Amino acid sequence: MGESGDGVLGFFTSTTPLHPNTPSSQHPARMGDETQRGIHVSTERHRVVIIGGGFGGLHAALALKRAPVQVTLIDRRNFHLFQPLLYQVATGGLSPANIAAPLRAVLRKQRNCDVVLDEVVGFDAANRRVKLRNGELDYDTLIVAAGSRSSYFGRDDWERLAPGLKSVEDATGIRRRILLAFETADRERDPARRREWLTFVLIGGGPTGVELAGALAEISRHSLKHDFRHIDPGEANIVIVEAEPRILGTFPEELSAKATNALRKIGVTVRTQTRVTDIGADRVVLDTPDGTETLPARTVLWAAGVRASELSPLLAKASGCETDRGGRIIVEPDLSVPGHPEVFVIGDMACYKHGGDRPLPGVAPVAIQEGKYVATLIRRRLAGKAAKPFRYRDYGNLATIGRSAAVAQFGRLQVSGFIAWVLWLFIHLMKLVQFQNRVLVFVQWAWSYFTFNRAARLITGELPDADKRDDESAKV
Repeated sequence: MGESGDGVLGFFTSTTPLHPNTPSSQHPARMGDETQRGIHVSTERHRVVIIGGGFGGLHAALALKRAPVQVTLIDRRNFHLFQPLLYQVATGGLSPANIAAPLRAVLRKQRNCDVVLDEVVGFDAANRRVKLRNGELDYDTLIVAAGSRSSYFGRDDWERLAPGLKSVEDATGIRRRILLAFETADRERDPARRREWLTFVLIGGGPTGVELAGALAEISRHSLKHDFRHIDPGEANIVIVEAEPRILGTFPEELSAKATNALRKIGVTVRTQTRVTDIGADRVVLDTPDGTETLPARTVLWAAGVRASELSPLLAKASGCETDRGGRIIVEPDLSVPGHPEVFVIGDMACYKHGGDRPLPGVAPVAIQEGKYVATLIRRRLAGKAAKPFRYRDYGNLATIGRSAAVAQFGRLQVSGFIAWVLWLFIHLMKLVQFQNRVLVFVQWAWSYFTFNRAARLITGELPDADKRDDESAKV
């Protein structure tokens, strides 16, 4: 899960979250409706349960700092993860601690917020109760922000062969795959098999695929340049496979073309209008405009699509709501679940089309704005006031391609190259939750820029035997 103050009524002693209080059906502060929906405001603290400590959930909790509510934030991880920089962990540029912040530390001074480390296993919407692996928890208002996971479009068997990038474990597993590929190639004497180990295929030409490709190019051309005796890492074949006519499809065509040119300049092959039809331990089968092609490759990474969290079908069943093809909950204009105005779904789990033809994208700015909006709506409901429907403000798109290269769109303004790269650095740096993380990441970035060194190039876990390395690419 994870998309991941002082109360105005003064100091209070929080209840123990795993032992339910008064049944929510008897609680005088249930938020079924406002004045228009039948909301009843009482002097007792309104119980807000937030599932997920990602961008949406955490910002919702922070925005309720001075609200007359008791907040309980549930996550199966004890930290907030800054996912936009996860690819740098996967490529050895940063360590996981650089982009993660303990939830209890972030919310330490927020007296009306409790953090529960547990896993949600179900919902009882009728009785307003969340079922946990280690108990149950009643709520008056529920905010579900459990994020998303990689989607393999019905081919879940590909997951072990082409891992996605959604968690710290994914990132360290991918880092292990990448570095082991170079290590194995260094010992391989067969030129064809060595070429297989030095071929990296990234499926998906969105921001994640593009950023991974750029980082891989920098690793092979610079960071590992003098580390091996029997191979030239710069000969690595890095391939992006995209089914659509161009990469970065959410960007304007001009910026997409510039990104393609920038990738090719650093040695990345961009294959558009090409679909993956099969993945093996030592190959990728492609459907290209010229026919079927088999590309020998030992390292395949997935960046082609996402689907809603595994909690989405559980919530849909409990509430009777509908989901889209990606498993996202179709929400009302105020981000609530149809028929359950006390339940909100935000972030990657929400399908929000109001005001547009397409659902809002599953990106951090959307989740953050949705989290803040729901917090404001809760405060207004408790005050007996109405709230306007949610409206997303698009402040722009950014994607980094590699060293000193990026593309950025801010409304009609389009920027590329070094200036876009500096903007990307600054914006991502300032979006990190903790100040210490900003300092650590800035220092690491500065060191990497001047030395080309990626200090977190660690192969963790048990080292495979030499006769098992052929199967290493089939393990996560």
